[in-house]
Parts: sequence; structure tokens; C-alpha cells
Amino acid sequence: MTKSRLTIATTLRQPAELVAHGLAPLSALADLEQVAARYAVAVTPEIAGLIDPGDPADPIARQFIPTADELVTGPGERADPIGDQTHSPVSGIVHRYPDRVLFKLVHVCAVYCRFCFRREMVGPGRDIALSEPAYQSALDYIRARKEIWEVILTGGDPLMLSPRRLAEIMADLAAIAHVRVIRLHTRVPVADPGRISDQMVAALKVKGAASWVALHANHASELTGKARAACARLIDAGIPMVSQSVLLRGVNDNPTDLEALMRAFVECRIKPYYLHHGDLAPGTAHLRTTLAHGQQLMRSLRGRVSGLCQPDYVLDIPGGHGKSPVGPGYLVVDHAQEREYQAETRYRVSDYCGDVHLYPPDQ
Repeated sequence: MTKSRLTIATTLRQPAELVAHGLAPLSALADLEQVAARYAVAVTPEIAGLIDPGDPADPIARQFIPTADELVTGPGERADPIGDQTHSPVSGIVHRYPDRVLFKLVHVCAVYCRFCFRREMVGPGRDIALSEPAYQSALDYIRARKEIWEVILTGGDPLMLSPRRLAEIMADLAAIAHVRVIRLHTRVPVADPGRISDQMVAALKVKGAASWVALHANHASELTGKARAACARLIDAGIPMVSQSVLLRGVNDNPTDLEALMRAFVECRIKPYYLHHGDLAPGTAHLRTTLAHGQQLMRSLRGRVSGLCQPDYVLDIPGGHGKSPVGPGYLVVDHAQEREYQAETRYRVSDYCGDVHLYPPDQ
């Protein structure tokens, strides 16, 4: 059966608007008002058009339509789950790994994911973008550290900036001799593909540094014809693309949907890069799977699809210790026995420095 397609003209930002368009029940309005008072809400026309209002388990709605579950903070959840602040020497910069930094330019997005690990830091009521003095201080920090080879533009979503402003930023970074790669993380080609104009594409190409774009999508249906065309404009201009996705309960936590997503990326000439285990952001427990389930899915993916379709399954270790691969192992010590892991199992996870951490962490 073909689902009804919702057509709206503008981005929905208020719970009452979601109710009026049939994306949330009237009975939930009071709870959703509480959610929206704490966490940003935005559903673009492109995303709204993907949602089947008659399907209570719609995988797109689960990503973008708020629910009362977000009012419950689960064990171990925290405002800064991956420890950005621990590694932020100056405003706008996160320097967790030696050869690269995150550069958080803006704190707004085209859409707001219900599982966002920066949900306490983005959206209305927060600073929209770095001030000019903070921007210059961030550039000075990068200039002074010759080990920084890559700058990753994030936020918020850097493609919410105008092409003119992005061109200035790209030029500023490319003028730093030791910065050779500039990577931009975005949902815009999916959430608002019309923003990927010729002017935007031109702004991202710069002499002196290689530009890369990482697209965030979690379900194959997000890669619509318009989204694919937006990605093609970038790739055809010589800007390579990789993907990042989050393993989400009820969205892509089964072999069929995960396979379809990874195949869709490769068909778009986007190399699957990261499949993130859900972070311990407040109010997101209903969307997280277990690590054991993620490992099982990765094992099934390895046997089902091309090597081109294989992402790295990673966990951002809470507290700012960085990403660690947590996919299934294929080399088993003789005395080890495989067993069924339970949700409450605690794991010892090694970070890139060799230090060992407990997950979930202590309360």
C-alpha cells in the first residue's frame, strides 16, 4: 500500500503544528510542549513528506518527532555524553585527537534529531554562531598547532551558513599551511536538499586543502531523488562524500533496513564510514540498542553485502575518551565461549591511547 504523503510549505517547529498536521496525537500535546521547552524541534517539508502519519512505528518519525520518552533521563545519561567540554581549549574548538579538531561554527540545524548528543547545546535559545572574536581565537589556536592536519566543521550544521560565509571560512582554513583536509558534517542534503546550490558547492571547493563532506542519514528512505541529486552535485564537483549513521531502535536495528541504508549510500557514491552506537544523551534510552545487538547486526552485514557497504561500528566512550571500534571480533581465544549478552552487562572498552574504561560508566 502506498502511504499518504504529507505536503507542508514551511518547517514545523512547535508541537501544536505537529499535532495540526497529524504527526503527533492531540493527547500528547502537553508532554510535547515540555519536551520542546528543553530540546529543539524542527521538521522540514522534505522530512515531513517522508513520514507516514498512519504508521505509529514510522522510522522517520522516530528520528524527528518528539515523544514523552524524552522527559525521562536514564541511568548514565548526561548533558555532554562524549565529553566535548573536556577537550575544548577555546570556544568552538574540540581537540580530542592529535591531528584533527572539531570546529563548531553554528548551533542550529535544518532538523533536530531526537537522539542528538549535543541536544543540550543546539537550537533556539542558544548562541546561533560563534562571535567574530571567538572565531578568530579558534583560527589562532589552529594556526599555532602544526600537528592539526584536518579540521572538521560541525555544530549544529555548518551548511546552515550562507555560501558567502562558508567560502570565507574555507579560505581562512585553507590558508593555514598545515591544514590539508577540511571535512564538513551535515544533514542538509537530506533535510533541505535545495540548499545544495551551485553557489554552495562552489563555496566548499578551495585551493590548498581537500574538501570532504560527511552525510548523516539513518534510513534508506531519507535518500530521496532530491537528496541523491544534491549529493551528486557535490560529488560531481570533485568533493568526496562519506556517511555517518546512528544505530537506532525501530529505525535501522535490523539486517534488512541496515543493509538497504548502506547499499543506498554506495549507490549514491557515498562510502559508509561510521555506524555510531547511540550516545548517552538525556532522554534517548528508548532509541538505543545494546552493544551486543549492534555487533550481531554488523556480523550479519558482513555476510550479506559488499565490502564497500561496511561501516565501522564505533562507540564514543563517555567522558571524552574518543571513539573505539566495537564491532564483532572474528578471532576467538580457545578458552573463550560465546554467550548471550544481557542489557546490563558492563564492558571494558579500550580507547586509542590504550586506556581501559567501563561502559556503561559508573553512575
